[in-house]
Amino acid sequence: MTNEARLSDVSKVIRKKKKSFRKSSGKGKPSLPSPSLTAASFPLQRLYLSCLDVFKGVGTVPSSTDVQKVCRILDGMKAEDVGLSRNLPFFKTPSTAGVTPKVSCTTINKSEKFWLCIFFLPANAVIPLHNHPGMTVFNKLLLGKVHIKAYDLVNASNEIDSISPSKPKLACKKADGVFTAPCDTSVLYPTSGGNIHAFKAITPCAILDVVGPPYSKEDGRDCSYYRDIPYDALPYEQGVMSEEERERYWWLEEIDVPKESEMRGIQYTGPQIIEI
Repeated sequence: MTNEARLSDVSKVIRKKKKSFRKSSGKGKPSLPSPSLTAASFPLQRLYLSCLDVFKGVGTVPSSTDVQKVCRILDGMKAEDVGLSRNLPFFKTPSTAGVTPKVSCTTINKSEKFWLCIFFLPANAVIPLHNHPGMTVFNKLLLGKVHIKAYDLVNASNEIDSISPSKPKLACKKADGVFTAPCDTSVLYPTSGGNIHAFKAITPCAILDVVGPPYSKEDGRDCSYYRDIPYDALPYEQGVMSEEERERYWWLEEIDVPKESEMRGIQYTGPQIIEI
């Protein structure tokens, strides 16, 4: 069975979840629970309502209290809350040697202030090293096992770097390890927390993302891609560092949009958010 067919199975199952979410009242007219009942009963609705309160728009970063609020909701969320199940064929598919499959993405809700989405990574799929300019991002691994590598630029607001994007930038490694669901939510900020990161799926994965504000090329929040280069590999002037520090500091060189960044868009048909 191809990955496309398995993703079709995902859509079929969450479509069934969606139907069960709607309760019939009257002749053939489905009705949704009241907003107050939904907020109390459905984690996805609570997440949406929290995002309305937490994300204030471009140029703002959620407070630590607001970050904790979103993390508490995400930490408690399960795959079933977005209509998924670990029993789907997609999540039981072993990796294929020498094959790098394409990532799929579905949007749950999107506005000018935030974006709720799910990334589906088949085994061996890659999301290349990329940044999140001026954005705060929450990552919640719902299913699977994934390797995550993340960096922060040492001089994240350096104007010279923005003028010469092709010049490698010094970065500090913030994460380089394997994560298995269920695990805590990770958070990255505009200049900290591992703003530049990459994913490689060890097993099929589903990752729920909360991004605020969303990418916008028109507003200067376009996505840039990088390759990481060992600290000692480039002939730049280097300070005195211990061996441990040399392992933490890398050069990041901006590259053209890689082929692996191409994603397949699929329709979200899971439990629906009631917008207010």
